[in-house]
Amino acid sequence: MKAMIFAAGMGRRLGKITEAIPKALVDVNGKSLLHHAVERCSSFGFNDIIINVHHFADMVEKEVSRLNRMGFRIVISDERDMLLENGGGLYKARWFFDYNPFLLYNVDIVSDFDLSALWRHHIETKGLATLAVRHRPGKRFIMIDSDGRLRGWKNVETGEEKLAGVSNSDNLEIIAFSSMHIVEPEIFKNMNEGVYSMIDLYLELAASHQINTIKHDEGYWVDVGTPESLDRVRIMLSENRTNR
Repeated sequence: MKAMIFAAGMGRRLGKITEAIPKALVDVNGKSLLHHAVERCSSFGFNDIIINVHHFADMVEKEVSRLNRMGFRIVISDERDMLLENGGGLYKARWFFDYNPFLLYNVDIVSDFDLSALWRHHIETKGLATLAVRHRPGKRFIMIDSDGRLRGWKNVETGEEKLAGVSNSDNLEIIAFSSMHIVEPEIFKNMNEGVYSMIDLYLELAASHQINTIKHDEGYWVDVGTPESLDRVRIMLSENRTNR
């Protein structure tokens, strides 16, 4: 099965750490974030992988070559000229995908979520896309209805809302997107070139297409976006290995 790992980000929130290396190559207990993401995806059968590159692209390509020598199957989507965000980045990489659903995964996500559960839920609910979601602290959330369908987005700090297919948010649940999603290739019919996020695209499509979610409040999920979260995930994974 095919997957795209978004690995082109600048990683500015990591401060000095990403002044000399890309976020994808940040070390977590002896392995790069990219290595962790590739292992995670491949362990659930998503072993035909494309990644996008931009920041320190040459360094990421060297890591991809090393991982391919280890037996992984990874190709590159080159965004050196312009960083396209994950929506535009996916559209540029559309040539890679076939007629089957595929996984999208952020390189800075470290989680024990069962990706096969995400896949099964997608196949069973027959939507255009299925998003893994989780209750966690934050400022920006998606909003879902009682059936788990995407119906909007909200910034709880400013009160800004974007609704999709509903007139108000009174009965909607706010929950955070976990940056792991299964998508039907049909989505490319609704995409164009440009710089935009997948969430913005999903919100545009949610009124007319079924965008589903699956909750995963158990286990761990970390966005390795700051030095503090990087330290936390290093300790957490080390402790998990010790307790096995």
